[in-house]
Amino acid sequence: MATARRRAALEEEFVAFATARSGQLYRSAYFLTGGDSHLSEDLVQETLGQMYTQWHRLHRPSWAGRIDNPAGYAQTVLVRAYLTHQRRRSSSERPSEVLPEVAAQSPDSALRLALVDALGQLPPRDRAVVVLRYWEDRSVEETAAMVKDSSAAVRTRSSRALAKLRTLLGGELAELVAR
Repeated sequence: MATARRRAALEEEFVAFATARSGQLYRSAYFLTGGDSHLSEDLVQETLGQMYTQWHRLHRPSWAGRIDNPAGYAQTVLVRAYLTHQRRRSSSERPSEVLPEVAAQSPDSALRLALVDALGQLPPRDRAVVVLRYWEDRSVEETAAMVKDSSAAVRTRSSRALAKLRTLLGGELAELVAR
């Protein structure tokens, strides 16, 4: 009886966590995927599924593998799910390059689309580093741990990725921001 109540309490905690964090996870996934909303939703669902299976670890002793920061752990799971997806051969398949209709764009949405498009042209690991460092405002060490790389590699990747973004956006960024 006590275990059923404990399980119900854990499920309630998880539902509250998932409700509170799913928006932030989706935004991070959206930038990681270069604006692919469907893949972003899939990554968030996969992340929350993995979090659900590990949720009982919140109440373990620290020596037994307790999760001390569930939000940070979820972010790490999301980034690793994204990187795993990018390693698959089918990850580069796209049903169509041209959309049938183009909606009217405001200057702000044009800037956002230009940034998302430029992010989409970066290699997956570079994109993950840029999103974690500059969108999520993570430290070099946190980013390195999340992408399983060294701090020096993260600094190098972020420097090269930002240089490539500047090249890709070039005058377009100044033009979109000036509007």
